[in-house]
Amino acid sequence: MKYVDAHIHLSDPTYKGNTENLIEDAKQSNIIALVSNSMNLETSRISLQLAEKYPNLVYAAIGIHPWNIKQLQPNETEDTINLILRYKEGNEKIVAIGEIGLDFQYIKTDELLNLQKKTFEEMLSTAEKTSLPVIIHSRGTATQIMNILSSYNLKSALFHWFSRPMKLLSQIVDHGYFITEGPPSLYSSGIREIIRRTPLTNLLTETDSPVQFGGPFKGKMTKPSFIPLVVSAISQIKNKKEEDVADQLIKNFNQLFETTLV
Repeated sequence: MKYVDAHIHLSDPTYKGNTENLIEDAKQSNIIALVSNSMNLETSRISLQLAEKYPNLVYAAIGIHPWNIKQLQPNETEDTINLILRYKEGNEKIVAIGEIGLDFQYIKTDELLNLQKKTFEEMLSTAEKTSLPVIIHSRGTATQIMNILSSYNLKSALFHWFSRPMKLLSQIVDHGYFITEGPPSLYSSGIREIIRRTPLTNLLTETDSPVQFGGPFKGKMTKPSFIPLVVSAISQIKNKKEEDVADQLIKNFNQLFETTLV
């Protein structure tokens, strides 16, 4: 069987000097695609470099994460957008704009709140111009984000690690959007219920590395090789053969990111 990791942070500073080991771990586990999500301009550039170094395995998602708003440098959003526009022309290495979104947990001032919203909307405008899908961070903000997305003509959207509200799930599916779930699918009753209610045609798998997890993964460094366990969990929840689940996830990946994985 072959697998995909639609949301990993290969460009995270935590992985500096260890990327080759992660790539080898992915290959040994039959992971045939890794989407390297970015957090800021620097990690966006690194994601692109990794996509160029590991063609047909690593794909770049470029954007400004809502957590990075407080550290934004002058012109960083504009420079990130220009990077997307420059590389998107005839370049298959950029497959999405991400990780972008809203997260108000660490926002203490109206100024930062407005900047976070403005940055998110600038990223969405760029997605609209380039016909790239968006990879969404929506912790505590999924409802607001769905309302905002309706104002843009987007190719598609992926809600990464979607957990709530449950009532929003049908709206996400009706729009043809996707959700990704990862290691918590083995031990979180809430995530398992999300998977149960989401059509397999709207699902993808992720690790969100280097985030660490509980359950059987407690104390372990997160690696791409966790993905086969996630697929196994999904197949159990869906009462489907693992091969059929893995095959459908690759089809979903191809549909969302316009790749030709086989």
